[in-house]
Amino acid sequence: MRVLRRIAVLSLHTSPLAVPGGGDAGGMNVYVRAVSRELVAMGTEVDVFTRSTFEGQEPVEHPRPGVRVVHLPGASADTVPKEQLPLHLDRLSAGLRRFADADGGDRYDVIHSHYWLSGKVGLELQADWGVPLVHSMHTMAKVKNLHLLPGEPPEPDVRIFGEQDIAEGAARLVANTLTEATELRDLYGTPSERIDVVPPGVDLGVFHPAGRAPDRRALGIEDGTFHICFAGRIQALKGPQVLLAAAARLVDRYPDMRLQVTVIGEASGASPLDLEALVAELGLAGRVRLLPPVSAKELARHFRSADVVAVPSYSESFGLVALEAQACGTPVVATNVGGLPSAVSHGVTGLLVDGHSPDDWASALGELFEYPAFRARLGSSAAIHAAAFGWEQTAALTAHSYQHALDHFSPV
Repeated sequence: MRVLRRIAVLSLHTSPLAVPGGGDAGGMNVYVRAVSRELVAMGTEVDVFTRSTFEGQEPVEHPRPGVRVVHLPGASADTVPKEQLPLHLDRLSAGLRRFADADGGDRYDVIHSHYWLSGKVGLELQADWGVPLVHSMHTMAKVKNLHLLPGEPPEPDVRIFGEQDIAEGAARLVANTLTEATELRDLYGTPSERIDVVPPGVDLGVFHPAGRAPDRRALGIEDGTFHICFAGRIQALKGPQVLLAAAARLVDRYPDMRLQVTVIGEASGASPLDLEALVAELGLAGRVRLLPPVSAKELARHFRSADVVAVPSYSESFGLVALEAQACGTPVVATNVGGLPSAVSHGVTGLLVDGHSPDDWASALGELFEYPAFRARLGSSAAIHAAAFGWEQTAALTAHSYQHALDHFSPV
């Protein structure tokens, strides 16, 4: 077994230092940051390559000993939207190579790319450096195209072709769940023997159940209030519009309900949602708080203050928010899609809803409102369930995937 000395992590379209819930930042950012931290704890050095957040940004940051975040110039996030990034990959790749050459040349044991844009560059580096590429899709175009909303454009062919190249050329593919592994096999033809299933983790030192009552008081959640929380990018794919429509039906069904809905995140994507207008249209003024993205510590406080966390996504490779909420002892109502059934155990740690009918969502949320004892049991089980998903385990399984890649890789 070879000792893993240094890993090159590619997260080109979004920085692991960005706060989740805004722009292109989400669970993947948390994933890259946490696994890098744990790999360092195992004795491995990690360089994370990402595009600059703004032009003129400090080229290298050291968020912790053993981890360097290298900001590549030429396609900064404040000037180039993610949709246009395929046109700038050559520039980012050239900047990455210049940094590696100046830093000692070919010095990495494994390349680990995240999302298809990084995977395209990773394939080139695998060939040029003679080291294996391990790739995590996180989301896939063919899967997203199966769940398009009415009028929503399909994912572009350049992404589909890029993902196909990665599925065929990477030394190994890391899937979050068995469902994702099956999608890689059935939709992209990746042999099962080249896929490793590695569940994401949760920071149990931040997301924990202790402090529910003080957090409710501190956040102004009055006694007797049924508090529903949503956290994520504000785009149709994440489904906050479904939650708000369901909330309006809850108000109709339970006129005496003291309802509070907290939505945490900011607009993202080419067609962002106008939630303020939707709140007014649905007659929910005074019942909904729209908040910007917050730190992990603050997010945990919101989750603990909630009676339920809603994850009404149309597509999720796993659903890290669902796991973080459960770690806080809060039951989750989530769509029965993608990796969410792996994160949420129906009837044990939360409820899964088939589809996105506001009536069905209102029924699921209403069940937790009507039966507080059931809600409490779900919350207790949720905390126990999430406690098995520490980031240490994720990093150990990821390192095992790296070893598989090294054992079977033959440079061309």
